[in-house]
Amino acid sequence: VDTRDLTDRQLSVLRGKTIGFVFQGFHLTDGVTAEQNVATALLYNGVPRRERRDRARAALERVGLGHRIGHAAQDLSGGERQRVAIARAIVTDPLVVLADEPTGALDTANGERVLALLEQLHDDGTTVVVITHDAELAARLPRRIELRDGRIIADTDTDTQAVTYA
Repeated sequence: VDTRDLTDRQLSVLRGKTIGFVFQGFHLTDGVTAEQNVATALLYNGVPRRERRDRARAALERVGLGHRIGHAAQDLSGGERQRVAIARAIVTDPLVVLADEPTGALDTANGERVLALLEQLHDDGTTVVVITHDAELAARLPRRIELRDGRIIADTDTDTQAVTYA
């Protein structure tokens, strides 16, 4: 979709229906539950309240947090907060998930859980784009596009080991 001529409203609709965002800093709202944080993503798509709740619960179950649905965001661990952020990103069934340093603020065990979730999303047909400075994490991904100063310097398909340098 060429976005250059889209209005703000059209851009918002495109983002809301097509792209799920996972932020490094989670960007959850403290004082509301995990379910409410996830359901917020559906609010902008005009999804009725009952359906928002049901879909938020299903997304939280998918990321392994069905038992934490009613817990306030500030009462969750870092790994749980990141999984709530992933649930919020996937609750709209986006075509693309953009994950900015998705494991950066996590311990090793929670980082592995988050990576497993992202891999499962990819296996289920969602395009997952991970933005990271972590070379070890990047090496685990099926394709790496390396940027320097806004330019592509390498495009590597780790399945075939093909490397293209720009």
